[in-house]
Amino acid sequence: MLQQTRVATVIDRYREFMQRFPTLKALAEASEPEVLALWSGLGYYRRARMLLRGAQFVERVLHGKMPQTAAELLALPGVGAYTAAAIASIAFGECVAVVDGNVERVLLRVLGLPEKRSSQANRALVNVAQALMPLSKRGGKNPEAKHNQAMMELGATICLPRSPLCEQCPVFGLCRTRGVHVTPQRAPQRSRDVAHLLAVRQRGGGSQVLLERRADDASQMAGMLELPVLQLEAVESREPVLGLRHSITNTNFNVQIYSDSALLGELTEAKARLKWVKAAKLYELPLTGLARKVLQRMEVMSIRKSL
Repeated sequence: MLQQTRVATVIDRYREFMQRFPTLKALAEASEPEVLALWSGLGYYRRARMLLRGAQFVERVLHGKMPQTAAELLALPGVGAYTAAAIASIAFGECVAVVDGNVERVLLRVLGLPEKRSSQANRALVNVAQALMPLSKRGGKNPEAKHNQAMMELGATICLPRSPLCEQCPVFGLCRTRGVHVTPQRAPQRSRDVAHLLAVRQRGGGSQVLLERRADDASQMAGMLELPVLQLEAVESREPVLGLRHSITNTNFNVQIYSDSALLGELTEAKARLKWVKAAKLYELPLTGLARKVLQRMEVMSIRKSL
């Protein structure tokens, strides 16, 4: 959950997730929609799908025995070098370096190197990080994990991407850069206007919301539920009930929400993907982050309290 997501966003969701799936077996027996429902709003949903497949792989193929080395962990679906090293080091005490974006930035600045996006440059940094690892179990329990966590924390709190706190850095005397290192120019953020329909009706003493299921082969958020998409031409002369901004990777979406029931007639092409669902059941469904945000702001879906 912490990969590419802020700690403050993750904490409550992690608690909910662990309450629902307290063991590897419990997770392996879950359905994908169940897992995605608890992941809703965290983004990068491939992580949730791979987490489920990884748990199923351990239970069904490895008979419930969790791999304990970085090399073995790489066999799990969705586990790459960084995740394998982090688990092996922090959970099992293997002497293997963990190189995330924070560690990479620290090493580049200490060595006085510009950032280069290539597999060769990445391997070179991993080799440097590995050479810095403790050689033996000195200084208390699991110094490997402490070293890796210290490196990541140094990048996260001191060696910041912009305006690094060099005067507070414990390795300032070793650093050749002593400031911001050279980085490749980032791709500019794109902007896109989108419109969605918020349709709510009363049935059987409760509210129902109309949702649209994204295609299984969609490039993002495949199979998840969102508010029905409207063509911009259909809403040109209408007043939205809500406007907000929503970002996904390198795109900023200018979102307009409409609630005019007359717009239901514009959804003929998506008819097969539409479904009325009970508002009381929304937390059990794999909603997109945007759908969750809108439903909460419009008070159709309550904001769940921390556990």
